[in-house]
Amino acid sequence: MKVAIVYPPLDSQKGTPLLSQNRQFQYFKEPTYIYPVVPATAATLLKNEGYEVIWLDGIAEEISYKKFLEIIQKERPDLIALETKTPVIKQHWKIINELKQLYNPLIVLFGDHVTALPEESFENSKVDFVLTGGDYDFLLLNLCRNLKKFSTGYSLLNTELEPGIYFREDGQIKSTGKFQLIHDLDTLPFIDRELTKWHLYAYKNGNYKYTPGAYIMSGRDCWWGKCSFCSWPILYPKFRIRDVDNVLDEIGYLVESYRIREIMDDTGTFPVGDWLRKFCQGMIQRGYHKEIFLNCNMRFGALTFEDFKLMKKANFRLLLFGLESANQNTLERINKNLTVDKIIEDCKLARKAGLFPHITIMFGYPWEDYEDALRTLRLGGWLLKKGYAYTVQATLVIPYPGTPLFKECKENNWLKTLDWEHFDMKEPVMKTPIPDKVLMRLVQEIYRVSFHPQFLYNRLKTIRDFQDLLYFKRAGIKVLGHIKDFS
Repeated sequence: MKVAIVYPPLDSQKGTPLLSQNRQFQYFKEPTYIYPVVPATAATLLKNEGYEVIWLDGIAEEISYKKFLEIIQKERPDLIALETKTPVIKQHWKIINELKQLYNPLIVLFGDHVTALPEESFENSKVDFVLTGGDYDFLLLNLCRNLKKFSTGYSLLNTELEPGIYFREDGQIKSTGKFQLIHDLDTLPFIDRELTKWHLYAYKNGNYKYTPGAYIMSGRDCWWGKCSFCSWPILYPKFRIRDVDNVLDEIGYLVESYRIREIMDDTGTFPVGDWLRKFCQGMIQRGYHKEIFLNCNMRFGALTFEDFKLMKKANFRLLLFGLESANQNTLERINKNLTVDKIIEDCKLARKAGLFPHITIMFGYPWEDYEDALRTLRLGGWLLKKGYAYTVQATLVIPYPGTPLFKECKENNWLKTLDWEHFDMKEPVMKTPIPDKVLMRLVQEIYRVSFHPQFLYNRLKTIRDFQDLLYFKRAGIKVLGHIKDFS
């Protein structure tokens, strides 16, 4: 049986779609390619089980849609699986129907949007299966095991399907029940990086200072998992973590086999406490801290100064923090469990320890007025100019289906549209006291801080070698691209 895991090219003047391994969908004018860890794990599981696997990321490979269809037609996989998200679901429905017209392969969808609204895709396309929840690597393997080939097609052995799979039977949409996160992450093999074309994602990524870089995930997904706007708690309502030695072994494998220089651990929030301390000590004891730099997602308020110092000793570099808003009311409403004072304190402590905080900011909350938004702009700008924050990502708030924020929007009649194509951060989709053009300008303004003399001075002070200069140049190009993104 031949299985293709694909990202079809999406022809759009908006830019390159950040679809893979992304919690907040966005189009970028300056391309960024993020390695999709869970789909890559699915490909590896299938290959190890004896299936013929095709990895075809038409977005990262920068091929045309015509070329994509030619490859599919030539390879004729029995089953095609693809990740989808809210802003591109309508495009994927169209692509599914076109693929069905080619030669009628089995088609599988997975991702946060179809987990929230699984029946919708059956009603709008000829999709055969929807995998819900975040363990779709395990589910895809389970589905393939339970597809028995006959001369007339395929039949399901329903009794052996795991919970969380939706399918058609006798014209009806049926499911195996609510998905369950019961899988042991330590049983997963290390990803077959050659099969999944790791080099496509090793260079064009704004998080990397040193290349080639690679993504891993120590856990699924965030141990807090309560932020009302985030779509991934839909996939992972329960946090699970890999054994420290298992993660360290994977890092060693990447260093030795691929000469990776920087790793981004894309767990929603990196594990803390005893796990973190054991991990850092393991990095040092194995000598990996001399070989590789580490980046990770982190929460304000989760670490002590001693933790920051230990992470620096283990050669962590970039810590990605969700600031989101400078208004305490907003932080409470979106369930960040955070204070503005703690944001400032942790940025200072991280920099004091020699680490580099990357902050994320959002504009367009329905309850915030212009002065509230300005407060966020000023705090973000101040942190950047003072050198307490190193880099920034700014976006519009988007309420994805299945999130508490989306439910709140429905209850309060805040949504301007339910046309999913508009949920791509190119425009506000919630009613706010602030005009749309002003919101877009606020996003641009936070990026323009990167050209402020004080910011540039503090950044120049951090330059130590030629790699710093190259990173500085790449970052400038990315910033200009982001300003264009919100034109």
